[in-house]
Amino acid sequence: MDVRVQEAAFDLGSEANAFVAKQSGMGAVVTFTGIVRDLDGARLSTMEIEHYPGMTQKALDTIANEAASRWNLGDILIIHRYGMLHPDDLIMMVATAARHRADAFQAAEFLMDFLKSRAPFWKKEVTEAGTDWVAARDEDEDALSRW
Repeated sequence: MDVRVQEAAFDLGSEANAFVAKQSGMGAVVTFTGIVRDLDGARLSTMEIEHYPGMTQKALDTIANEAASRWNLGDILIIHRYGMLHPDDLIMMVATAARHRADAFQAAEFLMDFLKSRAPFWKKEVTEAGTDWVAARDEDEDALSRW
């Protein structure tokens, strides 16, 4: 299990290839990558992501361990960035490996839902109109109810 919180950019292809190369006997690898995007109705200049390192690492480790206990997984990778990001930057990546695709897909979705709604990151969007802290969204909270 590899859980990283980092400021530096990561190379999606390299990370995915390295993850797959470590998987022996697995029948499926699922990856998801989050990308910083422009806002509906406003042009995003930057997204500033803040966190408390020890608290964030512990929360992500807990989420990964929960996924590992629920599904028959071979491995998990979580990378989440912080700092100043721009539109089209990669913000995060999740990868899961399992003998069967259902476990890999379900674990990846579970991780994404919890990262989106429970991971202790604070995001500030900077646009021409000013700055706004990103508030929790009802649909993200609702997604947790299926787990």
